[in-house]
Amino acid sequence: MNSLPKEFPHEEELHARLSAAQAEQEAASEAHEVSAEPEPERRDAAREVQAENGMQETWFQNEPASGLEPVAANEIQNEGDARNDSLAPQAIAAELVLTDPMAVEPAASGGHGRTLFESLSHPEVYFAPRVPHFGHVLVLGILFGIGWLMAGLAALVVVQAHLFGIGTLEQASTDIRFTLASEAIIDIVALAGCLVIFPRLWHRGFFNGISWRRSRARRRSPRLVGAAFLCFVLALVNARLMPGPADAPIDRVFRAPGAAWLLFAFAITFAPFFEEIAFRGFLLPAMCTACDWIAEKLFDTPRRFLDAEGQPQWSLPAMICGSVLTSIPFAGMHAAQTAYSLGPFVLLVSVSLVLCWARLGARSLSAAVLVHASYNFMLFALMFIDTGGFKHLDNM
Repeated sequence: MNSLPKEFPHEEELHARLSAAQAEQEAASEAHEVSAEPEPERRDAAREVQAENGMQETWFQNEPASGLEPVAANEIQNEGDARNDSLAPQAIAAELVLTDPMAVEPAASGGHGRTLFESLSHPEVYFAPRVPHFGHVLVLGILFGIGWLMAGLAALVVVQAHLFGIGTLEQASTDIRFTLASEAIIDIVALAGCLVIFPRLWHRGFFNGISWRRSRARRRSPRLVGAAFLCFVLALVNARLMPGPADAPIDRVFRAPGAAWLLFAFAITFAPFFEEIAFRGFLLPAMCTACDWIAEKLFDTPRRFLDAEGQPQWSLPAMICGSVLTSIPFAGMHAAQTAYSLGPFVLLVSVSLVLCWARLGARSLSAAVLVHASYNFMLFALMFIDTGGFKHLDNM
């Protein structure tokens, strides 16, 4: 081992010394049991044991005149432990061959109270962290909060300067241009923070950490578009069986001049991209990881290794539970647009479950973005046809 200090004894030498010391201890015990045995004969017996184990005569140069003072095996073990504890972690880690470097890493220390050979043959393992987890969700929430503050400052500037004919905050809150611009500021500020912070936390690219994997979505695009069409059919059935209120807040927004086109553009670009990053990119993996972690602690289930690309792998119960727990806040975020009515809430939960299936089934966040954008496009296409090109919005 090139990385070990020069004074560190070779492994084979330590084995020989330990074996010899144990043999000497056994010989000394036998000598004490036969107390009448002459002193020279005891020394001769010890030297015979020494010769059998390849020990040097110099080990007994300082032998006391009263008899042999046996060397205890645990003294040599303690010497090995002391030298082992003084080694740099890299010296031991260099000798370990790991079958899955993305899944486990050697522990930083061989552990106190263990011999050198136990540390080398049974190293402690360290599981690479599963990301994103709830700590990262908290960081993302802080970034969105900073974006919200930036959007608030922009609103004050707009009101003070009377830009776009907006002179009060009340006017700003009802203007669709201002509303969408504020959401865009929040999303862009949060994304900029993500691109700076998370690569440093994860030691990998941001989109790699959230499992973007565009090629997987491209290969599965027919099935993903089919999943979006299924969501579209669910929306039509839900509108018949559990219709929302006649004059929901979202309906009033659509009646504003030019709002339908702006919302259409926003719904197939910004909305699916940023909503999927937040819910299926961060919250869903954190929920699945938390469910598996609870099972590992309560039921002692084995922890799953990361896949070949360093992404978490979850159990089926964890994915089901995580999908449900992610879909409820997703539907709640849109509930105000439909006056908190039950029918649209059930629909949004169902759509979210399909989006979670796309994310987990394809192991790709871009797959969920494709389903989300396609679903929104189908809804707006139907609205475009029903209203004569967004000209007769009273027909909604």
